[in-house]
Amino acid sequence: MQVLVRDNNIEQALKFLKKKMQREGIFREMKRRSAFEKPSEKRVREKAEAVRRARKMARKTAIREGLIAAPKPRVPAPGARRTAGAGAAPR
Repeated sequence: MQVLVRDNNIEQALKFLKKKMQREGIFREMKRRSAFEKPSEKRVREKAEAVRRARKMARKTAIREGLIAAPKPRVPAPGARRTAGAGAAPR
């Protein structure tokens, strides 16, 4: 995993790295490996993960085929501040 540091802005690079690691599931994996997991617990966890993946794929397929409505896009709360990210306009 690689993150570029721009303009010596290490805080922003760290924030981006944490977000990337969160998305990849590295923190969850580290927590899981920190203690021994019984084989029965491992089976239960893997089964639950498989069910979750199957439901997600079925939901995406149903949305694509028009069987169910797509979720509404999130609207920021009134008065919420926009951060100066990629889509924000400079002041």
